[in-house]
Amino acid sequence: MESEIVECDHCGRKNKVPAAAPGYPKCGNCESALPWVVDAGDADFAEVAEQASIFVLVDLWAPWCGPCRTVSPALEQLAKDRAGRLKLVKVNVDTAPGLSQRFDVLAVPTLLLLQRGEVIARQAGAAPAGALREWVDTAIAKAKASTSDSGGR
Repeated sequence: MESEIVECDHCGRKNKVPAAAPGYPKCGNCESALPWVVDAGDADFAEVAEQASIFVLVDLWAPWCGPCRTVSPALEQLAKDRAGRLKLVKVNVDTAPGLSQRFDVLAVPTLLLLQRGEVIARQAGAAPAGALREWVDTAIAKAKASTSDSGGR
């Protein structure tokens, strides 16, 4: 697993962002949340995606897939807009056959939203940026509501 270099939108400082870490990445200079976009495969998915403490949007994609290339910038913008609250994990299904089988991927892109390693929402196919944002926000809101409901019992 390699670290990515991410420039802080707030102060412009370049930061190393690891593929896996507790919490979420923050700028070393101004402490602002940084977008967290990483690649994962069969070998490191558990550490990168399932052990994350924030919500994880998994993009199961393929390099030959036109709709995957179309939706990718919208997903990266979503991760940027939700920095500190959402991690985007990109999985190339051609190089991660185990994950493709595990998640029963029949079409690409397939998007999964994970909370503490559990799939809480799933969507197959590309969608416009607004629809993706609404899908993610709705699923997160439902997950938070059910967590707070069950916590009071």
